[in-house]
Parts: sequence; structure tokens; C-alpha cells
Amino acid sequence: MTEKELFIEKMKIRTKQFALDVIRFCEALPKSNTFYRMGDQLLRAATSVGANYRAACRARSKAEFFSKLSIVVEEGDECGFWLELFIESGKQNTEEARRLLSEANEITSILSKARKTTSNR
Repeated sequence: MTEKELFIEKMKIRTKQFALDVIRFCEALPKSNTFYRMGDQLLRAATSVGANYRAACRARSKAEFFSKLSIVVEEGDECGFWLELFIESGKQNTEEARRLLSEANEITSILSKARKTTSNR
């Protein structure tokens, strides 16, 4: 397996694991309308990160790859926004939210750099 193929497989696993971790986080949220709405938005964005990364890996063209990767970066950043709200509201497990925020930021940063590399070629 080449280094590039290894990177792709590791990111597929990492983005899926991130989505699974967010699912568990959202299932543990207090039962309130506010947390339901915030959790729903976070869940949508986190699962979109993994799904669109996989779609990017199957892209039929450089333009399609760039477009899908752009969605991943945007959704990763949105995850960061929702997790920051959970942390700053002080009403949720901030340790887990901080861990998820760190992971969202790392994934977003890594794939943002990959997107830049693609646009420069």
C-alpha cells in the first residue's frame, strides 16, 4: 500500500470514528429542546464529514474531489461551532466536548491542507 493510500484509509477510519463518537455524545445529551436542536445540527455535520470524505475518495474528477473535500472542511468547521457552544454553555460534558472539538479541528486542518494541495496542481 502506498503512503497516499494509507493516508486515505486512515482518514476514512478517522472520520467514521469521529461520527460514531459524536453519535454517542449526542445520545448522552440532556433531554431538552435546546440540546436536541444543537445535537441534531452537530450530528448532521459530523456524519457529513465522514460521508463526504468517502465520496471525495471516489471522485471522478479533480473538480469533484475538490468540491467534496470543500464540503468536508465546511462541515468539520460547523462541528467545531456546535461543540464550542456545548462547551461555552457549561451545561454538558465539557471534557468529551473538548476532545471532540480537538478532533474536529484536526480533521478540518488536515483536509483543508489536502484541499489546498489539490487546488495548486
